[in-house]
Amino acid sequence: MIRSIRTLAGFACLALLGCTAFAQPSEDKPGPAPNASPGFEIADVHSSAHTTVQFFTGGSLRGDHYILHNATMVDMVSLAYGLDRDNVLSGPAWLDTNRFDVYARAPRATSPDDIKLMLRALLAERFSLVVHNDTHPLPSYVLRVDKGGLKMKEADPAEDSKLDEHHTPDNPPPGTPAYYSVTCHNRTMTQTREMLQNYASQYLPKPVVDATGLKGRYDFELAWTWRPAPGGLTIFDAVQKQLGLKLSLEPYPTPVVIVDSVNEKPTANAPGLDKKLPPPPPAEFDVAVLTPSKPDARLNANITGSQITATGLTLKFMIAYAWNLNPNDDDLISNAPKFLNQDHWDLLAKAAPESQSIGPDGKPQFDFDLLPHMVQTMLVERFQMKSHLEDRVIDAFTLVAAGPKMKKADPLNRTGCKEGPGPDGKDPRIANPILGRLIYCQNMTMAQLADRLPTLAGGYIFTPVLDNTGLTDAYDFTLSFSTAGQLHSAPPPTAAQANSNSNDQSNPPDPNGGLSLPDAMARQLGIKLVKEKRPSPVLVIVYIDKTPTDN
Repeated sequence: MIRSIRTLAGFACLALLGCTAFAQPSEDKPGPAPNASPGFEIADVHSSAHTTVQFFTGGSLRGDHYILHNATMVDMVSLAYGLDRDNVLSGPAWLDTNRFDVYARAPRATSPDDIKLMLRALLAERFSLVVHNDTHPLPSYVLRVDKGGLKMKEADPAEDSKLDEHHTPDNPPPGTPAYYSVTCHNRTMTQTREMLQNYASQYLPKPVVDATGLKGRYDFELAWTWRPAPGGLTIFDAVQKQLGLKLSLEPYPTPVVIVDSVNEKPTANAPGLDKKLPPPPPAEFDVAVLTPSKPDARLNANITGSQITATGLTLKFMIAYAWNLNPNDDDLISNAPKFLNQDHWDLLAKAAPESQSIGPDGKPQFDFDLLPHMVQTMLVERFQMKSHLEDRVIDAFTLVAAGPKMKKADPLNRTGCKEGPGPDGKDPRIANPILGRLIYCQNMTMAQLADRLPTLAGGYIFTPVLDNTGLTDAYDFTLSFSTAGQLHSAPPPTAAQANSNSNDQSNPPDPNGGLSLPDAMARQLGIKLVKEKRPSPVLVIVYIDKTPTDN
């Protein structure tokens, strides 16, 4: 599947019986002994450096090194045991919050299944992780045949099995929702379930389960609004009307891994590790061709394997992506020449071999963790860019208590936030698609929420958030709001507005019925998100050429 990148975050944005603890082979025996579980030859495990936006894109095998960045224990357990993150249950509160980096040596030809076993061994050796498997009812989108009957056509078994994807044509009429569609031939229900999970993720944050009982192969077309929007067609309605199937959110018996015990800190790295396991080479493109965009080019990017094709890129967009900044906030990039946002470029690039990872199919692919670093290197080399980060006084966000409405949490529950409904299963996005985001947080302090908001609220917040609520308890809460792309309302109130005596300090109503993040937090949580002046990291551009060096 081609990964289509439509947002800045996107461009930035898998049974074991009994309790188990694997022993890692000693360094003088790098290969696994007969009938023994394989292990990494040597590994560096340490806490991740703190960043404003904390994303985990998965593990990657680059050459003879396996690398994880910003991985929580839940991330690592889900990778090691081939399960979704929601299927990792129990364990201490920090499992979803503490983050780790792993840099380990593994043979270049190591299979994905052996990588899982190696990661299990590492977790048992370095964190004393002990788990067992079980089955538990978890919220899932269950796919069944609708009472109106199946509307898909049985396929000719002689035809090829294939899927073609289609997008809304460029420049649709104003107010027309962006549609997405697929044409499928000779597809099983397993393939259909996977298609829904992968292509309709804007609607389906939980796993999709096939409970149709259908064993045949089918031809069909399916079209829906890419994301919830007024006047659009949700994936739920599309599946029912066009395929004769029904998707419903309900508890479904699901294989899970139960965390019995685990240490919060890993054991120390081996002495002299820096000499035995040198750092990886710098991330860079093997080749990068930059050409001026056509006048009607739109911002778009596709990644196929180890190659990226992008159109309509401004220098400001590329700089913001490379340094994880908001391209719409002029305060975050200082000394920016006007041409940064005027000239547009097309990019055709391929990752250097040492910057590629091995995908599940065994073929080279982009390592998404490295893509921002590749863009940084390209900007420095091709545009002669010189810059540095420094703290400057700019508008930043602060949390202020305004009659908290949240439920105090059970301190024994795991801490974290997940996309989708809370325990009650209610999803307001179905009835009101303009509320494009739904987040459920559990056992979360306001200080932890402030730390998480830049990650949870992409499009709204790109600077560190300060907790000034004075609240020290942990809470459970659900937050429903419109995405920044759905919204056309005013910015958050200033600190002076938030501290005024007005009874209504929310933003003006959004013309399309949306609900901003600040308004949602004030109404649903009793917590105000306000702006105030304080020091925050800013990228200062010392020099940058208007045109790149020759291809």
